[in-house]
Amino acid sequence: MLENIKVKTDGRPRTRPHEVLADAAYDDADIRDYLRSRVIKSNIQANIRNIKKRKRGRPTRFDPTSYLKRGAIERFFAWLKMGFRKLASRYERLSVIFRGLIDIAFFMLCWKRV
Repeated sequence: MLENIKVKTDGRPRTRPHEVLADAAYDDADIRDYLRSRVIKSNIQANIRNIKKRKRGRPTRFDPTSYLKRGAIERFFAWLKMGFRKLASRYERLSVIFRGLIDIAFFMLCWKRV
């Protein structure tokens, strides 16, 4: 998923985020190594289930203040799922269809507000 990111800017689109915020389910050495190889900061909370014994060496990076931004994303998806259960499953075969469903959901939510 990270390889397909393209953030539009004034020049060439950016293909690499500055930081990845993820919950404890994504606490894996392979994920952290991949992010490190692409020079992306990882802000992933340590998963208690993965810690069997105390690890030696430098601890993993975790910034609680920037991790709070992840809550806004979670609230957004919860808000979307309240009215549109089809989007909750995300089992569409084509990404174009999923994007169309999101566009329809946004239109209907904005229509309710106006």
